[in-house]
Amino acid sequence: MASLIRIMLIGFTSIFAVVFGRDFNKTKKANQIEDESWKKPGFIGFVANFADTLGIGSFAIVVAMSKALKLNVKDKHIPGMLNVSCTIPAVLEALIFITSVKVDPITLLSLLIAAAAGSVIGAKIISKLDESIVQIVMGIALFITGIVMFLGLPWVSLMPGGGTALGLTGTKLIIAIIGNFILGALMTAGIGLYAPCMAMLYLLGMSERAAYPIMMGSCAMLLPFSGMEFIKEGQYPRKSSLAITLGGIVGVFIAAFIVKSLPINILKVLVICVIFYTATTMLKSGIVKIKENKASGAEPTV
Repeated sequence: MASLIRIMLIGFTSIFAVVFGRDFNKTKKANQIEDESWKKPGFIGFVANFADTLGIGSFAIVVAMSKALKLNVKDKHIPGMLNVSCTIPAVLEALIFITSVKVDPITLLSLLIAAAAGSVIGAKIISKLDESIVQIVMGIALFITGIVMFLGLPWVSLMPGGGTALGLTGTKLIIAIIGNFILGALMTAGIGLYAPCMAMLYLLGMSERAAYPIMMGSCAMLLPFSGMEFIKEGQYPRKSSLAITLGGIVGVFIAAFIVKSLPINILKVLVICVIFYTATTMLKSGIVKIKENKASGAEPTV
């Protein structure tokens, strides 16, 4: 099963890379690449995917650092940037860490397919939303991410514990498929899948060793599909996304093969604080724009 997953990931990601490369070159030839340096987004990609490899997550960090470093990216394009730029680093993580998948194959494949299907639908919706609505959605997504991360801290420990099952059947499998479909759709809006997916699987009685390949495989499987949807719609910053990808690749390899230990929980606390601050600023911006649109008689596109 591990070999099959690797083949699928490599195949889908190769197609994604070709689509991404063609779109970047086409936009570059048309002189429509955004005015942004390679250094800032490259640094963001390195830090975010370094943290992701250590289990902290990448989406919220990319958003927070993009705001802090004043990256030249429209808020409307942030969901696309997240899904496009984190695809290849996330797949690399999966290829490195999924060495043996000790989980029921039907459960695993069903949930991976569900997450990928949800991401395609989610990307179609998010890519067409008005910028003010995207700001509101991203703000809420960041708050949810921060809360889930907080509940998972060892001195809080309010996340559910796992069981012993290596697979699901019947009603539990149906619930998991629907849940992962929804989580795949929500990931396109910036809500990380790792923590909520693990919580869902724990509540359904699965063990940690079985939940881990499902949540990691789900992210790696869905991102090529959601990323290609955002590329198709043109709703992402080309240069920044490529720079984050390149920096992210370096971050993944250093975290996976060089770094052995870090004060992860302390880093998570700092990340949570930054996430809540960024969520607040995005919600404020979205609310202000909605009020301005109403005052001018222009309704946001939903």
